[in-house]
Amino acid sequence: MFRPIVVTAMVVAITYAPIIAQKLEGKEIQLTSPNGKASIRFALKTNPTPYPKGIRPYYNISYEGKLVIKDSSLGIVLKGGAPLERNFSLIRTVHSTLDESYSPVYGVKRTIKNHCHQAAISLEERGGQHLRMDIIFRAYDEGVAFRYVFPGQEAFSQFELQEEESTFYFPQAYTAWALQLGKYTSNYESEFNKIAIWEITPQSIIGLPLLIQTTNREFWMAILEAAITNYAGMYLSGLPGVPEALVSKLSPLPSNKGLKVKATLPLKTPWRVLLLGKRPGDLIESNYLLLNLNDPCAISDPSWIKPGKAAWNWWSGTVAKGVNFQPGMNTPTMKHYVDFAAEHHLEYLVIDAGWYIRSDDSGDLTKMIPETDIPEIVRYGKERQVGIILWLHWSLVDAQMEKAFPLYEQWGVAGVKIDFMDRDDQGMVNFYLRVARKASQHRLLVDFHGAYKPDGLQRTWPNLITREAVLGLEYNKWSSRCTPKHDVTLPFTRMLAGPMDYTPGAFRTATRKQFSPRQQEPFAQGTRCHQLAMYVVFESPLQMLSDYPEAYRNQPGIEFLERVPTTWDETRVLLGQVGEYIAIARRHGQEWYVGSMTNWEPRTLRFPLDFLSPGRYRAEVYSDSEVSDEIPNDLIVQEVPVSASYWTAKLAPGGGQAIRFFPAARNKVRRALLQHPTQAQTAP
Repeated sequence: MFRPIVVTAMVVAITYAPIIAQKLEGKEIQLTSPNGKASIRFALKTNPTPYPKGIRPYYNISYEGKLVIKDSSLGIVLKGGAPLERNFSLIRTVHSTLDESYSPVYGVKRTIKNHCHQAAISLEERGGQHLRMDIIFRAYDEGVAFRYVFPGQEAFSQFELQEEESTFYFPQAYTAWALQLGKYTSNYESEFNKIAIWEITPQSIIGLPLLIQTTNREFWMAILEAAITNYAGMYLSGLPGVPEALVSKLSPLPSNKGLKVKATLPLKTPWRVLLLGKRPGDLIESNYLLLNLNDPCAISDPSWIKPGKAAWNWWSGTVAKGVNFQPGMNTPTMKHYVDFAAEHHLEYLVIDAGWYIRSDDSGDLTKMIPETDIPEIVRYGKERQVGIILWLHWSLVDAQMEKAFPLYEQWGVAGVKIDFMDRDDQGMVNFYLRVARKASQHRLLVDFHGAYKPDGLQRTWPNLITREAVLGLEYNKWSSRCTPKHDVTLPFTRMLAGPMDYTPGAFRTATRKQFSPRQQEPFAQGTRCHQLAMYVVFESPLQMLSDYPEAYRNQPGIEFLERVPTTWDETRVLLGQVGEYIAIARRHGQEWYVGSMTNWEPRTLRFPLDFLSPGRYRAEVYSDSEVSDEIPNDLIVQEVPVSASYWTAKLAPGGGQAIRFFPAARNKVRRALLQHPTQAQTAP
C-alpha cells in the first residue's frame, strides 16, 4: 500500500495579447519538455492542396531533435455546420510549467513526478458565429499530449459532435502493432498484429494503444488517450490518399450513429497522448504519464482500497476435488475456495457468474439463488481475512446499483466485477464514471471486464483497481489464440494503457503440440514458469490465481505466488523485443522481483543486476528445467547467493523465469534446493 498523496506544484504563466491570423500565419509556437528531448511546434497555416482553402491549426513533434510526427492538422466537425478546423485567429497563448509529485494508492511506482511545460492556445473562428476553441499542449520528457477545450460561449452552448479529426502524419512508412477491431462495439480482446502504417486503411478501426517503430528503428512511440470523461472513446483509421497518416475516429452514440458526443459547454476532450522512447521498454517505464493527465484522487480516504491476489472459480470450471460435497455454484464450494485463499495468503475470492437469480435478459442483483448464501460466505471469508468480490452483468448494474451497492456494503462485500459492456461510446463512458463514484461511496472495488482500455482514471478513482480489455488466459478454454508470442507482445502494447486483468496462474500447461482448448480444467500454452513470470511482467493491482485449489496444492511455484506483490515501488524494463521476449524488474520494499518470458523460441537472456542496492543478496529462482520443452509443468526451484553483476536466464520454448531477490541478512525462508520435482499434473 502506498502512502497518502503529497503534491507540490509551481505554475508560471505568460499571456500574450491578441494576434490577428494574418500576422501569425506560418509563425510557430514551440513547446519543449523539461529536459529538452521532446518538443511540439504549433502554427496556423494555409491548407496545402487538395484540402479546402483556409487557415488550419497544425502541430508537429520532434524527439531528440528528429521529426517523428510531421505537420498534422487538428479540428472537429459539428453537427449541422462547417468543420471547426480552419479560418482561425489566434486570441492568446498561455505558457506554464507544472511540477508536482504524488504517491498513487497503488501502481508500478511509489512516487510519480508530474513535470511538464504547457501551452494553452486560444483560437477563434473567423466569420460565422466566431466560435472559440482552445488547444492545450503538454511536453513531458516521456512524451507529449494535447486536448481540445471548448469554453462556455453564448453562440455555442449545446455541443453536438459529428467527428473529431485529429491527425497523425508520419515522415515515413513506420511499422505498427495494431489492434484491428473492425467495429466500435468491442471488448478489446484481440491480437496486436505487426503491420506497416500504410496497411491501416480508411475502413480500418484500430483500437488503442497503437505501438509504432520509426523506419530507421531509432525511436518508438505509442498513441493512447487519457482522461476520457463525458466523451467517446477514440480509434484510428487511415486517411484517404495519404498512406502515411492516421486520423482519429470516435465511437458513435448507439441511438444516433451519426453523432459522437452531445454535451453542454464548457467541455474538455480527453488527452491525445504520444509516449516516446528509444527502446520499447522505455514506453512501459513511462506509462504513468496517463495518470499525470487525470485529476487527483477524488476519494477523501482511500485507505480501504487494498491491492492483492484472488482465487477465482470460473476459469477452471468451478472444480473442486477430493471433497465431500458436489462442486458448483453453491456455498460449500465457495467456502472451499475461501479456505484455499486463506491457506495461501490471498486477499480475495472472486465469485463469478451464477450466484444471483437471473433469466436470459433480466435478473435481480439483490436476490441469491437458493444454493448460494453470499452473506454467509462473506462472514466465513472475513474470519479468514479473505474478501469477496461478486460478478455482475453491467446492464443490471446500470438499473440496480442504487439499491445493490448499499446492500453489498451491508453484507460486507469487498468489490464487484462488472462484465459485458463491450462499448466505449459517450453513454458507456459515463456509466463507468457513475459506477466509480457510487462504488466508492460504498467502499467497493471495481474490476471491469468486457471493457474498453484504461485511460489513467484510476488516479482519480483508485477503487477502479483493474480492467480486462485484453485477450487473456480465458481464451485457452475455446481457442489457441492466447500464445506465448501474444503474451510477450502485450507488455509493449495493451499494458501501456495501464492495469491489465489477464487472469494468469494456470498450473496445468502444455507445449504447442500438446495443447488443445477445453472448457473444464483447461490448459495454458507454454511452461509453468511462463505463468509465474506473468505476476511480475503484467501490471494489475488485483491478480487472479485462475486455477482450482487442487491444481496448486503441494505444487512447486505456489510459494512464489504467495509472496509476489501486486503493487510496486519501482519498475525497470531490463530487456525486451516486441513479440519475442521480455525481462522486467520491479521493487517492493527491499525486495526485487524479476519476470522473464519468451515466445515459442527457446532463448538465453543476460541482463545486469545494477538495480540491486549495495549489499549481499540471495535469489529465490523458479526456472524452466531441461525437460520443460516436453513436460512444461516441470521446473527447478533454487535459492542461491547473488555473486555476479549479471544474471543469465535460460528459457524453454514458451518458457519463463521468476526470481525474488532479497537482502541476505533478512533471509527468513528455508534454504532447500528442489530440482526436477515430481509432477502432480502432466501435460495432456
